[in-house]
Amino acid sequence: MKFGINLPNFGHQMTPEGMLTWTREAERLGFDTVLVSDHLALTDDAHRRSPAPFYESLATLSWLAGQTETVRLGAGVLIAPHRHPIALARATATIDRLSGGRLVVGFGVGWAPRAFEVLGVDFHRRGALTDRTLDVLVEAWTSDVITHQGHRVHTAPRPLQDPHPPLWIGGNGPRALERVNRIGTAWHPLHPSRQLCLQATKALAEGKQFAPRIFFLPTTAPVATESRPLGYGTPDQIRADIALLRDSGADHVILDTDPGDQRLRRGWEQDLDLIRLAADILEIG
Repeated sequence: MKFGINLPNFGHQMTPEGMLTWTREAERLGFDTVLVSDHLALTDDAHRRSPAPFYESLATLSWLAGQTETVRLGAGVLIAPHRHPIALARATATIDRLSGGRLVVGFGVGWAPRAFEVLGVDFHRRGALTDRTLDVLVEAWTSDVITHQGHRVHTAPRPLQDPHPPLWIGGNGPRALERVNRIGTAWHPLHPSRQLCLQATKALAEGKQFAPRIFFLPTTAPVATESRPLGYGTPDQIRADIALLRDSGADHVILDTDPGDQRLRRGWEQDLDLIRLAADILEIG
C-alpha cells in the first residue's frame, strides 16, 4: 500500500513557501504522492469550504514538479467540466513529460453551482461533460493526432507514462464507479464511510485500483462514536482504519490534514508536524 498527502493549496494559512516545504518534506519522508485541490472559479459556495487565496492546481503542480525529484504529484481532483479537454490534454501531458513521468490526474464532476454559472457551463450536464472530457483526454494522451470538432489536432508531447498518467476518478456514488470501470485507473472517493469502502470496492472491475482520501486528524483520547470518520482518532484507531482499507483492497491512501472547518486550521509550519506524525504512526519510508 502506498501513502500520499493532500496538500491544502488554499487559505491564508498556506503560502508558496509552505506548499514547497510540505511537498519536499513529504518526498523526504517517503510518501508516494502529493495531491492538490482544484477550483477554477472560486465562487462564494466554494470559498466557504476552500477560501482564498486559492493557488491554481495545474500551475502549482508545474511549479512543484520543477523543485522535486521523486514524489508523484497530482490533483485530487480537477473539475472536468471547467476546462476544455484539448487544453487539459496539453497541460497534463506537458507536466508529465517535464516531471519525468510523475503526474497523477484525478477528475470529478464538481459540486459548486455558482462556479458553473461564472464559467458558462451547464451544471446539470456536468456528468455528461465529464465523460466527454475523459474520452477526449485519453485519446489525446495516446495519439499523435486526433480529430476534434472536425479538425486535426496534433497532441505532442505525449505523456511520458505509458499509456498515460494514472487517471483517478473522484466521487462517492455509483456513477463514479462506472467511470472508473469504463476508463479510469483508480477510484478516489473523498472521506468514504467504512460501509462504502467494503461494498463499493466489490463493484470495481478487475485491475482497477482503490485510492481513497481519508482524514489524518489524530487525537489523544479515543473517539467513541460509531460514525467516526476514517483517519480521525488515536494512533491505534488510525492504524485500525488503515488495516480496514488494506483489507478492502486499497492500493493507495491519501491523508487529508484539513479538518474542513477553516477556523481549526493552524499555520502551515504547525500543520507540517502532522505529516511527520503520519509517517511515524504508519511507518512510512
